[in-house]
Amino acid sequence: MQMAEEITGKRVASVYLQDYERIQRIGFINKDIDDYKTLEGGRVESVVSRGNVVLMKFDNGMNLLLGPEYGGRVLYHAVGEDIPEKIHLRVDFKDRTALTVRLTGMGIIHVVDGESLSDSYLYKRDFSTDALAPDAEEFTYERFSKLISERGRALKATLVGKDAVVVGLSNSAFQDVIYRAGLHPKRKASELDEGERRALYKAIGVVIEERLRLGGKDRFQDIHGVKGRYVPAMGPNMKGEGCPVCGTQIDRLSIGGGQVYFCPVCQK
Repeated sequence: MQMAEEITGKRVASVYLQDYERIQRIGFINKDIDDYKTLEGGRVESVVSRGNVVLMKFDNGMNLLLGPEYGGRVLYHAVGEDIPEKIHLRVDFKDRTALTVRLTGMGIIHVVDGESLSDSYLYKRDFSTDALAPDAEEFTYERFSKLISERGRALKATLVGKDAVVVGLSNSAFQDVIYRAGLHPKRKASELDEGERRALYKAIGVVIEERLRLGGKDRFQDIHGVKGRYVPAMGPNMKGEGCPVCGTQIDRLSIGGGQVYFCPVCQK
């Protein structure tokens, strides 16, 4: 939303990459660095997001896909503002403002032409999918309930990953959500009763709405460098602490390739 407000309509003057060799080898950016030059001269037509992916469309048919999956910094710089030393991508606009991107974990900074966009893994995963976006009007209880009732899989596989019924929920968000819903991480989606499905649906909405209202998680910052104020109710941040509701020592399980923290009393 901030990117759409700040850069829609701006024309690109130049594009610059640095410190990209390592992330290029593992496929986080295009194999051909000259691909990024195709953005020069283009005007930003729109900036939209779905799930974990931000899609910038240009009037010359090119697209920039940003997916800082496990952390990154996307910053907007007004005229005269200092540019960070550590960046991977810098986009300078004709009005002398700029946008910089730095991946701090796994992620994607890809330039894709219009004809190839539908072949992009990130685009297919978050845009071309029947999964629900939990911050959109399509996210109704009726549709959500039907989808999870058909899944005989664990809750994590149902809510997180490329085959999830929703897009954009991370392992961190998953822990937060099921704690608020009072569900054990080993529960299967198809085994939830009506009340549990409603509690899960409500918890997803609460987490998404609160994150947006408070400017994101407290570990991250927005494009103006303002730190988020949302503190998850459950997750690695609770390691070694007691449950804020009942005081029981927080426990953890290894599920789906990651650690899941939970309260053994509140989430039986």
